[in-house]
Amino acid sequence: MASAAEQLAANLNFGALAKATELKKRIWFTLGALIVYRLGTYIPLPGINPEALADVFRQTQGGVLGLFNMFSGGAVSRMAIFALNIMPYITASIVIQLLTSVMPSLEALKKEGEQGRKVLNQYTRYLTVFLALFQAYGIGIGLQGQGNVVINPGMFFLISTTITLVGGTMFLMWLGEQITARGIGNGISLIIFAGIVAELPSAIAGTLELGRQGALSTAIILGVIVMAVIVVAFIVFMERAQRRLLISYPKRQVGNRVYEGQTSFLPLKLNTAGVMPPIFASSLLLLPTTIASFAQNQGTGFLGTMATYLGHGRPLYMVLYVAMIVFFAFFYTSIMFNPAETADNLKKQGGFIPGIRPGERTAEFIDKVLTRITVIGAMYLALICLLPELLISYASLPFYFGGTSLLIVVSVTMDTVAQIHGHLLAHQYEGLVKKAKLRGSRRK
Repeated sequence: MASAAEQLAANLNFGALAKATELKKRIWFTLGALIVYRLGTYIPLPGINPEALADVFRQTQGGVLGLFNMFSGGAVSRMAIFALNIMPYITASIVIQLLTSVMPSLEALKKEGEQGRKVLNQYTRYLTVFLALFQAYGIGIGLQGQGNVVINPGMFFLISTTITLVGGTMFLMWLGEQITARGIGNGISLIIFAGIVAELPSAIAGTLELGRQGALSTAIILGVIVMAVIVVAFIVFMERAQRRLLISYPKRQVGNRVYEGQTSFLPLKLNTAGVMPPIFASSLLLLPTTIASFAQNQGTGFLGTMATYLGHGRPLYMVLYVAMIVFFAFFYTSIMFNPAETADNLKKQGGFIPGIRPGERTAEFIDKVLTRITVIGAMYLALICLLPELLISYASLPFYFGGTSLLIVVSVTMDTVAQIHGHLLAHQYEGLVKKAKLRGSRRK
């Protein structure tokens, strides 16, 4: 029999949105913050020649710059004040997570609860400033070395560019935290989501225009649309897939009352690592191409050879791409989920997996199950990310139908809708409680 919460969720009507005042305020705040972000992606850095920058980016967009430009909604190609986007913050968060698993002092902070989390967040902000300074100064140096991209090169341009880009990143970090606290969804994820979605209409329009001109056949365009719908449905199914481990709690006595034993589930996501493995793999593989594009001897020497073999659609690129996705899927899952810690918490709470002894045996069983489902999750990520590469190579599609971007868009959409659903559910609960109180007062 379904619980009261499940019955309420099944009968949930989004018409209740009109009555949920707090939820509407959060949605409007989120939309306003994302509009501010999008406006910032069109404000260029001072002292930049737009025509020369467009020529340089056209030559190097196949590397890491193209990946970052996709995440930033075109801010990199325009070299806007938000060109660094939120990527330094994401990198800093990943580094702090890695250090937490190897440094006892940071691991102790993680276990302190809310106060420890605040300290770790502060460390992440400090590291974000350092990484943004390093990347912004590198961008300034790189722009000055690209012919006539910079109108008046010199130390003043380097200082102004560094301060502007770092300020843009810190503002986006603050904006993301405000969205998380006062809006709907995860602010950092929504900023990346907005950047990816912003480029989608122009890509679709360009593809349809090529179809009108006859450069692309109607069958290919229709095939891509159908395949996109199927892939999105597949991503939703896999992201919601879980392996539930049955947890039993024995009978317990509190005073003179004896409470019956309870059962619950420990959900293990099929894709615990999320979208991090494709992002890591793409960044590492595209790095040689980007360096070769900026090098003076492009097309010759070791870097030129590496860039040739690691081009999109090349066999070596695809093999390494899949191998890195699988490796990072296992690596990031081991960081995100600790079977020993989970087994220890279950033991402290009196819970156990039927047929498995609490403690070390439980940790081994959870690790075994997690390893098996991670194999499926890694294969799913590799399939989703390899499909665009095959389309680019054999169908000659003019836009990057990115598996990583599609994963981010679908995952963020699911999380945001779930939070809206949760707010509506809480609002309906409040209405039911008020009605129950009114009925009780009338009976008296």
